[in-house]
Amino acid sequence: ARFSEIHLLPRGQDKDAAYGKFGIAALAAIGGADAFMAGTPVLSANKGLRSSATRHQLRMVSEPLQRVSGKSSMDTAVLDRYMKLEQGDKVQAEYVWIDANMRARSKCRTLTAKKAGGPVEEYPKWTYDGSSTGQAPGDDSEVIIVPRAKYPDPFRGGKNVLILCDTYEPDGTPLPTNSRAPAVEKFEKDTKSIPWYGLEQEYTLFNLDGITPLGWPVGGYPGPQGPYYCAAGADRSFGRAVSDAHYKACIYAGLEISGTNAEVMPGQWEYQIGPSIGIAAADELTMSRYLLDRVCEDLGVIANIEPKPIKGPEWNGAGMHINFSTEGTRAEGGLELIKAMCEELGKKHDEHIAAYGEGNEDRLTGACETASMDTFSYGIADRGCSIRIPRDTAAAGCGYLEDRRPASNVDPYVATSLIFETTSAAKAGAVEDSKFAKVKAEKK
Repeated sequence: ARFSEIHLLPRGQDKDAAYGKFGIAALAAIGGADAFMAGTPVLSANKGLRSSATRHQLRMVSEPLQRVSGKSSMDTAVLDRYMKLEQGDKVQAEYVWIDANMRARSKCRTLTAKKAGGPVEEYPKWTYDGSSTGQAPGDDSEVIIVPRAKYPDPFRGGKNVLILCDTYEPDGTPLPTNSRAPAVEKFEKDTKSIPWYGLEQEYTLFNLDGITPLGWPVGGYPGPQGPYYCAAGADRSFGRAVSDAHYKACIYAGLEISGTNAEVMPGQWEYQIGPSIGIAAADELTMSRYLLDRVCEDLGVIANIEPKPIKGPEWNGAGMHINFSTEGTRAEGGLELIKAMCEELGKKHDEHIAAYGEGNEDRLTGACETASMDTFSYGIADRGCSIRIPRDTAAAGCGYLEDRRPASNVDPYVATSLIFETTSAAKAGAVEDSKFAKVKAEKK
């Protein structure tokens, strides 16, 4: 039940009994029991809710709980009346693309059910005003969006769809902000390796002020890190409503979301996309970010993907660790190829750091489970390395590696294709066992 529905007490009801319904943390969020009871309207036996308890007052009382739960006080009953109306043979297709700041934009058009049921390659192209998204001048602002992938729409339901697009000049040239097109070219150079990706997207939930993380006191700090990771409880898990809603939305949309968890910093969460193959991994991560923004829009909070939204060594940053494998690394003896891949990634460390997201220098300091961005390292089961080789991969002699350097705001098309391109030069057996043993010993 919404907080605004369960906090109304009949006159004379025992306060202690009422407190037990929603816990001490909820009372603390609104200033304690005395403040709660002083601001709580009561029911009249004859007239129902007293006239002094207006809808505005109810909303004001329920808002503090939103700051720790991520649940909005919005009543969707009116909107639902319209959303349930029949559409006949018409489908709403939401076209989604990326703007100059790597944020998803979208607009909707009507298609026939027959057209919408066909392959995405047959969907019509569309245009938008690029001067309003930082992608074109005002005197020549038309940008072409080309459908690339389609997903069931978890917000409208039915046969309605979300269409992921990339962006082009009228002459067919990819926009400079279109990182998908060059990524496709890189993947198409080698169709035999079949790269698999698992993308670990971390994000931090903020209140609508954009300053206060969910669950944090306004203008202050919560208790130190430790009890929040994978935690349960109103005093340590902030934003589960967002995580759960986003999880279901991703499943409905057909994304390969494989899990989610609360992270180390309070108000911070993670979800994982994959295993997905090649360009599909970046496509799905891009759509998952759009879904996250839409869920947060409904629930009245902001999803921030900056790599270090709260400065200081005592608070973890946010990354997007990339788990990567190929046919060669997954085959028997693939560990030798993984070693060689790590060496190749080390040779181009600076190039990768430059491509792994803005503001990453505040995160990759060597503290809070990160390696310094100034050095490159790899090792077994070491979360303080640039590249971690999972212990089960080392034991099995094959599997995958985890690149822990990418920031949470990294462009997934740039990062996944760059890892694929760099590691394609690796040859199994190129790393001496003695050298790898030394790396393992130093990082153990």
